[in-house]
Amino acid sequence: MAAPESLSPAGGAGEEALDEDEDEAEAEDPERLAGANGARGGGGGGGGSGGAVAGGCVGSGSALTRRSVTLRVLLKDAQLEPGAGVLSIYYLGKKFMGDLQPDGRIVWQETGQVFNSPSAWATHCKKLVNPAKKSGCGWASVKYKGQKLDKYKAAWLRRHQLHVPAATADESPASEGEEEDLLMEEEEEEVLAGVSAEDKSRRPPVKGPSEPAHPEAAPLGKRVENHKTRAPVRYCMLGSRDSARNPHTLVEVTSFAAVNKFQPFNVAISSNALFLLDFHSHLTRSEVVGYLGGRWDINSQMLTVLRAFPCRSRLGDVDTAAAMEEEIYQSLLLRGLSLVGWYHSHPHSPALPSLQDIDTQMDYQLRLQGSSNGFQPCLALLCSPYYSGNPGPESKISPFWVMPPPEQRPSDYGIPMDVEMAYVQDSFLTNDILHEMTLLVEFYKGAPDAVRFQEPWDPEHTCLDKLKISLAGRMPKDQGLCHVLEQVCSVLKQGL
Repeated sequence: MAAPESLSPAGGAGEEALDEDEDEAEAEDPERLAGANGARGGGGGGGGSGGAVAGGCVGSGSALTRRSVTLRVLLKDAQLEPGAGVLSIYYLGKKFMGDLQPDGRIVWQETGQVFNSPSAWATHCKKLVNPAKKSGCGWASVKYKGQKLDKYKAAWLRRHQLHVPAATADESPASEGEEEDLLMEEEEEEVLAGVSAEDKSRRPPVKGPSEPAHPEAAPLGKRVENHKTRAPVRYCMLGSRDSARNPHTLVEVTSFAAVNKFQPFNVAISSNALFLLDFHSHLTRSEVVGYLGGRWDINSQMLTVLRAFPCRSRLGDVDTAAAMEEEIYQSLLLRGLSLVGWYHSHPHSPALPSLQDIDTQMDYQLRLQGSSNGFQPCLALLCSPYYSGNPGPESKISPFWVMPPPEQRPSDYGIPMDVEMAYVQDSFLTNDILHEMTLLVEFYKGAPDAVRFQEPWDPEHTCLDKLKISLAGRMPKDQGLCHVLEQVCSVLKQGL
């Protein structure tokens, strides 16, 4: 990446280089502007309609603008004080610290690079995280001792421009173009950082003319279209752990070939396991979890997933979850199966792991390994039933496994690896799976987040149509499609 332009002072007499957000007008000292205007108006004191401001006279035609307020101006007027580490930028979970120099320049602590303006520093830092970033929105992005710089600029304008109403000066003094950039940046940060629907719902609602008063009243298809999906970030952009990073940030998986390694184990999964977890994921707009039962053959290095065990409990309900896990443990023993993994849904987002999913999977891998010296894998499956980016009505189900970070960088996140798996078609849908489906329908019956299958999913399909199409790709080989779908409809009707 090319070095940023003009990291040193530009021009003589200590004049500042033009900020990116000040490239339409020359950034000059307002005191000098005031003196010049006073001279053109006949010099001296406070004649005419001008008012005395900061030691000079400002005529009626020389109103100060936000573009004439620079860091050097705020320093001269004691609004800011120079210091080490007083400036900061938080962007997509990354933190950048800077020193404010007495001449208004910024020294980035990490590299020692010098920047002439907040915009130049913010743009440079943000491009390191997101190369597609075009501008930095410096005054609204850079904070001085935890407070955005544009607040200090607004206070300065309110103090020195007597004709500006206080309510107006209190607002962020961004230009029209900057306001658009800030709105786009807010959208970008929410998408890349993975703001959940629950987080959004806590904000004061901004209702458009066609928005329903309550989101739950809208058809599912419309909710999916309006849902702000979480766009994934590349693993190489994460770096070391940062407590400020959103744990719901989605991360792209890495192939073993990309890191010159072979997949350390083979995977085969039964159609019935996929059928049941897909059905479970379709029943609610909330995330679901469950466990995977199967067998591990150390000689052939084959992990076989034979059964899904849905958790009929809510996330965060510790008591119910503990009872559910005990029930699943007994079911595994009864069937002679071992715990080989877990599954989880992202109802409206891509079937990619979040940072939280990565940590959870790494924890499960270590716990499943136990004290044994031999390798025993743990598989994670992610199901995305209602993500609008899926190629069709069929859910996207993606396996992943976490490779520990390099030894020389132990504080990094684990690396989510894409796992290849073989699909084994079962002969028929067993009665215990049909029974489990009935229990799931009963569990979500009447819940506010339960999917209403008679509602439209898209202009051509109801939610029930969508479910049928998705399950059709996971059918047993010896049972007719119509017969299985009739069983599914029969189960659903019991819960309606």
